[in-house]
Amino acid sequence: MMKSLLSIDDLDRSGIIEICDLAESFLTVTHRDIPKVPALRGKTVASVFYEESTRTRLSFETAAKRLSADVMTMNMSSSSVKKGESLRDTVQTIEAMGVDAMVIRHSGAGAPNRVATWVDLSIVNAGDGRHEHPTQALLDVYTARRHLGADLSGARIAIVGDIRRSRVARSTTKAFAQLGAKVTLVAPPTMLPDSLVGWPVVASSDFDSVLPEVDLVYLLRIQHEREDSLAFPSLREYTERYGLTRDRADRLRPEVLIMHPGPMNRGVEIAPEVAESDASVITEQVENGVAVRMAVLYHLLGSGAAVA
Repeated sequence: MMKSLLSIDDLDRSGIIEICDLAESFLTVTHRDIPKVPALRGKTVASVFYEESTRTRLSFETAAKRLSADVMTMNMSSSSVKKGESLRDTVQTIEAMGVDAMVIRHSGAGAPNRVATWVDLSIVNAGDGRHEHPTQALLDVYTARRHLGADLSGARIAIVGDIRRSRVARSTTKAFAQLGAKVTLVAPPTMLPDSLVGWPVVASSDFDSVLPEVDLVYLLRIQHEREDSLAFPSLREYTERYGLTRDRADRLRPEVLIMHPGPMNRGVEIAPEVAESDASVITEQVENGVAVRMAVLYHLLGSGAAVA
């Protein structure tokens, strides 16, 4: 059994499908009057976020509670980290409290991998710098499969936006490719990686030429917090060339899906009315994220207790 989830590379095609299938059963749990199962009763999950987060942190904590696990939330603004305590000392202190799993987000690429060498716990990478965000990739694949079919082989997916600085792009691209999808990265040259070696994709800087061919448009926000300078002249110019405006959305085939990992910059990478359109499954991604993270935690910590 897999002990930790540090990268989407920790899962092969069958592993991704296994998590998605397990998430399907947990999604039914989230729709119950009492959305809870005793699958992880007696387990403790620590939420350790060195970067600000709302969606991911709450999603993991909700997932753990719905599995009946105890949840320990670490508030970095008032923790010993502010007094100079090292990451290693912090996570080893948490381990000493009898925690079974740690969900960690950190600005340093590779931080969860280092933590996994310091403690004997299950570690889940909830985002590390520009590196990876594996559970976002899993919930994206799960959402796409629910609409496009279980077999994504040949599905044409455009991931549009701030690719260079996006951990989501790295993980989600790999996950879609594992299931046979054809992924095109769309961005200004300044927002593409310096090299695409190892990326199972093609790249384009012409969004309009890609539009007629896609089955799914996956939009990324501009990550101002990871770089001081803009990689293009202005937000207005970015929207004109790479935003999913109402005009571009009208040119998509009716069955095309629109996804976004959030938070959205409405009016920049996506028009407000497009975000609220029938083609958008952005809110569904959030709902599915709880079920997928339930599946991940159960996969790592499940002791054979009934899921139902």
